Amino acid sequence: MSDDADMAEEQLPLESAGQKLARTREAKGMSVADIAAETRIPQRHLEVIEAGDWSALPARTYAIGFSRTYARAVGLNEGEIADQVRAELAHATDDEPHRPTRFEPSDPARVPSRGLAWFSAFAVILLIAGGLAFFRGYFFPGSGPGSIVEPVAVAENAEVAGEGSEPSIQTASTNPTGAVVFTSLEDGVWVKFYDGAGERLMEKQMAKGERYTVPAGVQGPQVWTGQPEALSITIGGQQIGNLSLESEIVRDIPVTAEALVSRVAENTAAATRQAQEEAAVGPADNG
Repeated sequence: MSDDADMAEEQLPLESAGQKLARTREAKGMSVADIAAETRIPQRHLEVIEAGDWSALPARTYAIGFSRTYARAVGLNEGEIADQVRAELAHATDDEPHRPTRFEPSDPARVPSRGLAWFSAFAVILLIAGGLAFFRGYFFPGSGPGSIVEPVAVAENAEVAGEGSEPSIQTASTNPTGAVVFTSLEDGVWVKFYDGAGERLMEKQMAKGERYTVPAGVQGPQVWTGQPEALSITIGGQQIGNLSLESEIVRDIPVTAEALVSRVAENTAAATRQAQEEAAVGPADNG
């Protein structure tokens, strides 16, 4: 062991970083749920930090970034907490070096920018307009101008129409079935797929444009990744959106067709609510 490591071990405080954060949180009368709501860090990760179980996080930078944000929320010196977490990580005995760190965000607790929120709101409006146009043409054929989304809103089995046909765009009016396919939108996207029993189906860093089809018949397929916003989903040839609208750690997420459609709908609704909240406080900020 090097002299630096010996010195770090001698100076390691008796109270761990997680214990210090938990003690300070309790002294302020705050619950773990309160911290999760303020920092946007999942509650399960906050509990892992307080327990000092760093191996439950995909990479050391997540441990340091989450702890720094936690410290800021409870009024502790975030630099000191980050240094203590680094020291604890250096002495951890259950490190998993095979876990990639390429997909780490600079601040895992960051929220989407105002520009991204407005873009998401605009996308939701277009999606709603497309759905209304679709229903209008279905129930009242011939009334008013044709739907602006008609060229891309093809039937559920559009892939059999011809070799050059494009996949349909997913809207709330469809109920897609068929193969679930994930496509990487960036290089180096680490992802792990596994079944309900925890048996690994696939684990790697996907290249940009690389696809993975969830095997049919697998019981309870799930996914774990740190870049859900870089994974596009198609079901039966229909694109339904991305696994998430922001960079975050997601784990044990079901990847059946029904679960993914529900998740994308929830993400879209959450983005709409956030955009509305930011729009409401915008004038106050400018003033």
